[in-house]
Amino acid sequence: MTYRVRTLNNISYTGLSRFPAERYTVDPDDPAPNALLLRSANLHGQDIPESLLAVARAGAGTNNIPIPEYSARGIPVFNTPGANANAVKELVIAALFLAARNIVPAAAVAHRLEGDADEMSAAVETGKKAFAGFELPGRTLGVIGLGAIGVEVANAATALGMRVIGFDPAVTVEHAWKLSSFVERITSLDELLQRADIVSVHVPLIPATRGLIGTDQLARMRASAVLVNFARGPIVDETAVVQALETDSLRGYVCDFPTPALNKRARVVTLPHLGASTAEAEENCAVMAVDQLRGYLENGTIRNSVNFPEAGLSRAPDTARLAIVNSNVPNMVGQISTLVAGAGLNISDLLNKSKGDLAYTLVDVEGDVGQDLFAQVKSIEGVLTARLL
Repeated sequence: MTYRVRTLNNISYTGLSRFPAERYTVDPDDPAPNALLLRSANLHGQDIPESLLAVARAGAGTNNIPIPEYSARGIPVFNTPGANANAVKELVIAALFLAARNIVPAAAVAHRLEGDADEMSAAVETGKKAFAGFELPGRTLGVIGLGAIGVEVANAATALGMRVIGFDPAVTVEHAWKLSSFVERITSLDELLQRADIVSVHVPLIPATRGLIGTDQLARMRASAVLVNFARGPIVDETAVVQALETDSLRGYVCDFPTPALNKRARVVTLPHLGASTAEAEENCAVMAVDQLRGYLENGTIRNSVNFPEAGLSRAPDTARLAIVNSNVPNMVGQISTLVAGAGLNISDLLNKSKGDLAYTLVDVEGDVGQDLFAQVKSIEGVLTARLL
């Protein structure tokens, strides 16, 4: 089978080159794709092609994809957590220095200096007091969200001599293992906000995190504290931030998301969404996204899906594989097994995983799965999609 991939953004050639030419076509205008590969393209309000089997975003956030709609169609949506973590971490660490040393407004004043060398020197000596900052060692950084990026930021900050506290009630075992032993994990967001000199946000934008930092949370922070947001703009209530700045109850705000309310405002530094804008990060994300698409399309493997469970099953030779997406209801595996046995075939291996309302089943069958059996499997009530690999 030849798989058809539609790209909706410019994707690194390093990633695209991992699609074998003999098995894949890649075309930004393909009208009947089996897979979509994108970065920032907005899929909300877009029709879902009948041919579509999977979606992959070369990046971590998926708020540009209507996940429930794809889930209802039995289509996994993949992302690439951690692939751009180093790039974002570097920019967040830079943001800490920007905030602590008032670098952006100071550089702007220096850029506007006029006169001869003596006049400039005098202006520098007179004006530099307005930009006095603070040093990072000994200061407390509060990291909200200990995923791939949050862990890297926390670990890097400890290397700078900062005290680091982290809050994440859903931290994974994998990320916990990578977290420096010098990072103090706490169980209360309020405590983090009260203790931190700088707060850095690293959570995905989902309904539960929209406006996570608002008026009440800012009121718990120190008036001398700085808020840093390189996750997603709406996680922070910018109206509340502006009010906190105007009442001197917040020292500063550094983010990657310019808006009219924030632009040119004193004690605010905005960057034009540069977090993952490095050649290395784009290549890493593209490679990871392509590999995940190939794993799913060719073998039914699911890795880093935001709406499907993780699923990987070693494939024995001389077996046919059924990859089945179904509603998470009782007796689905039993019905599938009964049909396979009724066809006189043996199941050599089976994996069943669930995530919320969805379940995913891989069934390796010895022998030839005919179209009649395949049709019976697809007709089971609750089966959303089924593929014979």
